[in-house]
Amino acid sequence: MPRALNGLGLAPALLARHIGWDIGAAALTRALSRRLDAPALLSGYSRLVIDCNRYPDDPSSIPLASDQVVIPGNQGLEPVAREARLAAIFHPYHAAIARLIERCPVLVSIHSFTPVMNGVERPWAMGVLWDEDPRIAVPLLEALRLNSAHVIGDNQPYSARDPKGYTVHHHAARRGLPHVALEFNQKLIADEAAAAAWAAITADALEPILARLK
Repeated sequence: MPRALNGLGLAPALLARHIGWDIGAAALTRALSRRLDAPALLSGYSRLVIDCNRYPDDPSSIPLASDQVVIPGNQGLEPVAREARLAAIFHPYHAAIARLIERCPVLVSIHSFTPVMNGVERPWAMGVLWDEDPRIAVPLLEALRLNSAHVIGDNQPYSARDPKGYTVHHHAARRGLPHVALEFNQKLIADEAAAAAWAAITADALEPILARLK
C-alpha cells in the first residue's frame, strides 16, 4: 500500500483481510515456481489500490467497496489520480509479463479466494478457470479430481468466461498461447507449509500437461 494513500482510509486489520490481498497466493506461487523451474511474477500492491487482473475501464479495477466494506480512499477519485495508479502499478506489471511470456509462452495465473463471501460458504478447495482453450484446463481438472478428495471447481467460484480476467486474456488467449487461471481456497493455503503442499498437488497434475505442450 503506497504510504501516500494513507491505507485508503482503512484500518490495518481490514487491509489484512481477504479484501486487501490474495491470502496465500504468493507463497503458493513461489513454491510452484521452484517445483516447475518456471519464472513467477507477483504484483506488489493491494488490489484495493488497483486490481491488475481487471480491465482498466472495469468499475472493479479500483473498487469503491469490497465484500460490503466501503473503501474511502477510492471514492470520487479524479481521472488524474486513476491514471497515476495505472502508470505506477498496472502498466509496469503487465509490461513485465509481456517480456517474460516471450521466452515462456505458457501462462498460469494464480489467485486465492475467501472461503466465505457475502455470508455464503464456498465448498471448493480450488477452482480451474478457463474459457475457449482446453489444453491445460481440461486435463488438469481430470488429474486433480482423480487424485484429490477435495472439491475441485470448474470455473468456480468465478468464471473465466464472464468477465474475462485481463491477464490471461491480454497476454495469452488473444495470442493463442496455452493458459489457465487457478483459484485456491485461502483457508487451505494460509501458511507456508499448507501453500507448499497445494503447490505440490498442483505441480504433480501440471507437469505432464506442460511437458506435452513443449
